[in-house]
Amino acid sequence: MTARPDVSVIIPTRNRARSLERLLASIGALREADPPRAEFLFVDNGSTDGTGALLQREARREARFRMKVIEEPRPGKSNALNRGLAEAEGGIVILIDDDVVVDPAWLVSHWQFHLASGFAVAQGRVLAGTDPQGRPADPARLREYNIPIVDYGPEAREIRGFTGTNVSLDRRVVEVVGKFNPWLGPGASGYSEDTEYSRRIRAAGFRIGYAPGAVVFHELDPERYGRAYHRLTEYRKGLSRSLYRRESLWLRILPDLAVNCMRYGVYRALGRVQKAYRTEGRIMKRLGELHGRWRGAGSRGPSGEGEAKR
Repeated sequence: MTARPDVSVIIPTRNRARSLERLLASIGALREADPPRAEFLFVDNGSTDGTGALLQREARREARFRMKVIEEPRPGKSNALNRGLAEAEGGIVILIDDDVVVDPAWLVSHWQFHLASGFAVAQGRVLAGTDPQGRPADPARLREYNIPIVDYGPEAREIRGFTGTNVSLDRRVVEVVGKFNPWLGPGASGYSEDTEYSRRIRAAGFRIGYAPGAVVFHELDPERYGRAYHRLTEYRKGLSRSLYRRESLWLRILPDLAVNCMRYGVYRALGRVQKAYRTEGRIMKRLGELHGRWRGAGSRGPSGEGEAKR
C-alpha cells in the first residue's frame, strides 16, 4: 500500500506546454535530502496545444514523486483548482501556477514553515525569472513585465492575503473555507480568485503567513510587457472585484478614482514614470469596478457554486 502523501501540489494548466517543460525540469531538480512525501496533481483545463500528451508522458516516467494527471473540462482556473482540491490527499496543499519554476528548496520550505510557524496558510516568495531566451529581468523595469511579484524581504511575517501563484494551505483551511469561486479567476472573470479566497480565510479565523524560503520564479512573457497589457489587466481586476466586493460608490470608488486621476497628471508632469504607471493601473481598476457595477454584477456565493464563463 502506498503511503499517504504529506503534501499535495496542485498545478492547474491550460495550453502551456513549453512552460510546463521548464516547471517539470525544476521539480526534477528538487534536492532535499529528506523531503516530505509529495504528490503532484496536474489539472489539465481543456488544453489543445499538446499539454495533455506532455503530461501523460511525464506521468509514465519513474520519478521521486507521485504524479497524477487530471482532466477538468469545465473552463476556468477555479474549477481546475477545485477539482485538484477534491482529489488531493496531503495534509498540506500547495497551489502553484504553470508558468513558474521552483527553487530547489521550495518544497521543503513550504513543509517546514507549516510545521514551525503556526500559520494555516503560507504565501511563498514570487520573483522574476527569465524570458524565453533566458534573459533575466531588468530590476528597474519590474512593473512593466506585468507579472506577480511577491517579496516582503527575508523574514517571516503575517500578511493579509495571498497570491495564488505560490501558496500552501493546511487541509483544515480547505475543509472550513470550501471551494474557490468559479466566477472568478482566469477563464472566468479573469482575476481575483485568490483575493476573494483570502478574505474568506481571514473571516474564518485563519492566519496567513509569508514564507520567504519557499521561492518560485515567474517566467517573463514578452506578450505581457508594457502599458497596454497593464491597463487591460487592471481593468479586468476591477471587473472581478465588482463580483465579490461592495464598496461605497460615493464614499470610496469615485473619490479614489478622482484622487488617482489627479496624481497621475502630477506624476506624468514630473516625469515620475514608475509612479505614473502604477497610478494608471489604479485608475483602470476603478473604471473596471464601475463598469461591473453598472452592468449589474452581483457578488457570488462564498461556497463557490456555479458555472464559470470565459
